[in-house]
Formats: sequence, C-alpha cells, structure tokens
Amino acid sequence: QVQLVESGGGLVQPGGSLRLSCAASGFTFSSRAMSWYRQAPGKERELVARITSVTGMTNYADSVKGRFTISRDNAKNTVYLQMDNLKPEDTAVYYCYTVWRANGSWGQGTQVTVSS
Repeated sequence: QVQLVESGGGLVQPGGSLRLSCAASGFTFSSRAMSWYRQAPGKERELVARITSVTGMTNYADSVKGRFTISRDNAKNTVYLQMDNLKPEDTAVYYCYTVWRANGSWGQGTQVTVSS
C-alpha cells in the first residue's frame, strides 16, 4: 500500500523559506517520478514541481521557477521541496504525488501560510 506523508509546512513571513519533506513507502521509490502539487482556497490543485526517477530531471511551474527546488534522496525514500523567497500567493496546502501500478496516490497534505 502506497503511503506518502508530508511534513515541514507552517507559517512564514514573506521572503522566508521552508523545506517540505515527503516520506514514501509501499512501492519502489527509486523507480518512480515524484511531484509536488498545491491547492489554495477556492482554486484548483496545480502542479508545482516534478522530479524524474532515474535522471533526476526536474520541471517547475512558472510561478515558482528560481525560488523552489525539488530534490530526492532514494536512500531515504524521501522527496523534498525547498521553498525560498516565499510570497503570500504561495499560501496553499502542498501535496506529494506519485503513480504506482497505474494508480495515482496523494499524501494528506501540509499547510503553508505566507503572511506578515
């Protein structure tokens, strides 16, 4: 059974940083691409960043390019999202996501609030 557990969210001032973690289990982590999505109140869930399995190639939403960095540690079965220069518009619930055996799996989400 796939399990994704996010952590690291919280309240931060504009311009601050947070690092989110997603601990994965129940599948072969090193073989799967991993993604971070977010959903703000009243908005649709959107892709923030993705990292492939073998090459570690990354891609980002235009709104976070140059500020967010996705990475993975296959030895720890964990994917990270380093978020720098946070803005109020980054406020959302952040979710970890992967696909295993043709089924998509989501974590429970972690709240990020950017406010002064």
